[in-house]
Amino acid sequence: MDRPDLSRLFRLDGRVALVVGAGSGIGQAVALGLAAHGARVICADRDLAAAQTTVALAAASGGGELTAYEVDVLDAAALTRAVEDLGAVDILAVTPAVNVRKRLLDYTGEEFDRVVALNLRGAFDVMTAFGRGMAERGRGSIIGFSSIRSLTTEPGQGVYAMTKAGLVMLLRTLAAELGPQGVRVNAIAPGVIDTPLTAPIKNTPDWYAAYGAKSILGRWGRPEELAGAAVYLASDAASYVTGTVLFVDGGWTAVDGRFTPPS
Repeated sequence: MDRPDLSRLFRLDGRVALVVGAGSGIGQAVALGLAAHGARVICADRDLAAAQTTVALAAASGGGELTAYEVDVLDAAALTRAVEDLGAVDILAVTPAVNVRKRLLDYTGEEFDRVVALNLRGAFDVMTAFGRGMAERGRGSIIGFSSIRSLTTEPGQGVYAMTKAGLVMLLRTLAAELGPQGVRVNAIAPGVIDTPLTAPIKNTPDWYAAYGAKSILGRWGRPEELAGAAVYLASDAASYVTGTVLFVDGGWTAVDGRFTPPS
């Protein structure tokens, strides 16, 4: 077996990456990071204007080849069209999630269904839709975004935590089932990252400061600090990595950072 060129382990030239949820936050950072390393990136989002903003950001900085695509992962017909429209995809990163911060006894059935529908069913549908083609072609990397809440929880995070733990097992099972066909499947588990999803925390100064203090690094993470993990898992640098969870959390889970949020 030829030795790999170690200077190009992280290069993604010639590969097509589909980033779902690329219109903002972590998805946007991942799309820009993959493109910067040579991938041709399809920025998919249910908000086409947001996806186009990500494309414009890359164009302004000379950051690679990106195109925008509108898709809602909760729409089965739209997913079927996406598979037909986009063709062969080598890298799939799935970032969308929703959280209703309520204690379990206060949860409604509608809220429960809404969180599970996007965080689990939506992820399942898009990963299996594109994973099927990867398996047929004998190559590919699927990256799902879990959370520190897959491992540690707190009051008000029960349903979200449940979905993020479930997502890990979904990804591990996909890794087991698709590995023989040459497809790698992994999870990235962010800590507290400054994104639109966490805006309610930022709007409560004590809560925001407490979360920042609970990680080993003593601060919140930035979306772009997730890009490197995604590039790694997508690239040949991770050619022997599958079925695992990469925590990018500033050390939060190492020290069991906890804070009881306001009711």
